[in-house]
Amino acid sequence: MKLAMPIHGYAFRLSVAHAHYEKLATGKGINIARMSGKTSFDTLLVSVPREYVYQVTLNRPDKLNALNKVMWREIGECFNQLNEDEDCRAIVLSGSGKLFTAGIDLHDVMEMAPLLAEQEDVARKAKILYKFIVSYQNALSALERCRKPVLAAVHSACVGAGVDMVTAADMRYCTKDAWFQVKEVDIGMAADVGTLQRLPKVIGSDSLVRELCYTARKMHADEALASGLVSRVFENREKMIEEVLHIAESIAKKSPVAVQTTKVSLVYSRDHSVQESLDHIATLNQTMLQSEDFAQATMGQVSKDPNVKFSKL
Repeated sequence: MKLAMPIHGYAFRLSVAHAHYEKLATGKGINIARMSGKTSFDTLLVSVPREYVYQVTLNRPDKLNALNKVMWREIGECFNQLNEDEDCRAIVLSGSGKLFTAGIDLHDVMEMAPLLAEQEDVARKAKILYKFIVSYQNALSALERCRKPVLAAVHSACVGAGVDMVTAADMRYCTKDAWFQVKEVDIGMAADVGTLQRLPKVIGSDSLVRELCYTARKMHADEALASGLVSRVFENREKMIEEVLHIAESIAKKSPVAVQTTKVSLVYSRDHSVQESLDHIATLNQTMLQSEDFAQATMGQVSKDPNVKFSKL
């Protein structure tokens, strides 16, 4: 069965893969019939390994998961769709193959040269570049705009655009062999799709951010943990994915009203004053506190019931 849905002018294809999910769900007590949806993309794998938990995997392993123009577009499409998917409550972002991502696909960058050469006027060349930059910014900002928490699970290398990507996630985890690199100065440009804006707020050290961005040196797992870039470091990819899925599952069991409101408030508070943020959450909660989730969760705490079920949102 395939279902086509237009997302910003592109086709979004939904296919059923019972065998795949039966394998994923073995021993997990997941209703296969209800959890069997799988989104199909050319550069991403999207699966549902746990109830209400989606896993989005960068899937160009032969190209080291380098972000080409198709992957940029599909990342935006995917997270915009998951933002509206009531069966999704938490998302794990990972990479297939040898490493998380080698960053932007330089072949795509070089393909822009003929397009720019067609224009003689600098203003018209600039407009073309501006549109490319903004489209890439919007693709990664889709992780942040998505109301569902995004947990990035990084193994081996996370380079350039990969750092832009994971800093737009809610939480970050990595393997002990992982390293992060703000690579852009090495190719003669400033990072322009999120790292310079988000990394200072993620790790809280302006001096360290400047060192990483000016020198393009590698930040290894131990330093990433000490700086607050990642929450935990794991022995290998398998153990990391297992544990991050467990964390995502624990989030997915909470009230989606509570979790999604919390994310919206945290993102807003990062960029606004304390008073503005207090006003913002008061406005949100004047509605959210009237939700059935609040009453259900409160009664669950009083009765010590750990298995409160919440409606889809």
